[in-house]
Amino acid sequence: MRLLIVGALEGQLTTATKLAMDGGAKVAHAPSIEIALASLRAGRGADLLLVDVMMDIAGLIAGLDGERIVIPVVACGTESNAAAAVNAIRAGAKEYIPLPPDAELIAAVIAAVARESSDFLYRDPVMARVVKLAEQVAPSEASVLITGESGTGKEVMAKYLHSRSKRASRAFISINCAAIPEALLESELFGHEKGAFTGAVARRIGKFEEASGGTLLLDEISEMDVRLQAKLLRAIQERLIDRVGGTKPVPVDIRIIATSNRNLNEAVKEGSFREDLLFRLNVVNLKLPALRERPGDTAALAEHFVEKYAKANGLGRRVLSSEARDALLRAPWPGNVRELENPLHRAVLLSGGEIIGPDAISMPDGTGLSEVVAMASVATQAAQTAETISRAMVGRTVADVERDLILDTLDHVLGNRTHAANILGISIRTLRNKLNQYADEGLAVPGPGEQRNSAA
Repeated sequence: MRLLIVGALEGQLTTATKLAMDGGAKVAHAPSIEIALASLRAGRGADLLLVDVMMDIAGLIAGLDGERIVIPVVACGTESNAAAAVNAIRAGAKEYIPLPPDAELIAAVIAAVARESSDFLYRDPVMARVVKLAEQVAPSEASVLITGESGTGKEVMAKYLHSRSKRASRAFISINCAAIPEALLESELFGHEKGAFTGAVARRIGKFEEASGGTLLLDEISEMDVRLQAKLLRAIQERLIDRVGGTKPVPVDIRIIATSNRNLNEAVKEGSFREDLLFRLNVVNLKLPALRERPGDTAALAEHFVEKYAKANGLGRRVLSSEARDALLRAPWPGNVRELENPLHRAVLLSGGEIIGPDAISMPDGTGLSEVVAMASVATQAAQTAETISRAMVGRTVADVERDLILDTLDHVLGNRTHAANILGISIRTLRNKLNQYADEGLAVPGPGEQRNSAA
């Protein structure tokens, strides 16, 4: 973890700083907001900013937003600065730590806010096979393409790869290619020189340079414009980048990991993704299965989230009932792990006791878990019925299918010709002609008030 302390903290964070360093964190100091922003622009990144509450935290967060730098901010100050603490939280600070410092509190906040676990929670054999492959390729320098539906844990897998690589002690830098406007993405990736475009008030180091020596994650790479893909291809091949407005190439030393929730082979056929770039990225492909394909992970993740949020909110022990676990396994979870986490967080907060039943678990729109399971069951049955009917029709003529439909409908309405014609959307004359034809062919035709089975 990289910790940047901003402001004149007068040695009051010495103990916490030492704890962070003992835990493997790299600690830097910037006496002002301007110097802190300049440090971040220069590529000396951070995972957490610890800022004196008396500084312009609102201005700092605005500066971070303007530079599209996403780093959590924790304010700290004396206990008498209650108003300043409130203002800091309102400005966007994640937490406030009173001074003089409680070393354990500071260490806990730092861990909770900034430390990302590289542990990949899994129990299902399907996921175990993917993780085994990841462990095999992690020590190499090969580019890895991680694919899978949204919410399956692609970024977590990327961090898992980095943590087990030869670059684990260096930076892991992530950029979401879908979240940044096309006109700004080139600058975010490769950086820019002062005056390169309107708003470029200083040199800015891009993600490639910031990640040099470590790993760069290109999240949702499929959303990148084709024209920029050509520059990305050169950067990956040559390990050279050109800052926007720059005059000479800059060498970089990085390992590339990319993710996508789309089928990139189909994107190549559509012309929205370069085939040569896909070859460069897809040296190794890790396809993460959807949550519905690994039920063993659903149960393990559910228990993990319950324990996690009970502890985070200072609550006592919380346990899922057997009925709740069964319902969680039968729910479809189209949003995968990300969708599973939020209802369990709410359930922990709203549960009246130690046991969390299915009634305590609800979706964001208020739909209860039991209702979701019931609807999913109905949908599954309908799909199975439709598939059965479709298969039954294969190899049959249109006339055969029409005859069975007419006679089944007539059975349903107990031989009422007028009612059957209305349901079928045909005239009563047409229906009578069809029935006369079937009778001439020797088929049983139900009379008024009859069904073929009862008539027989």
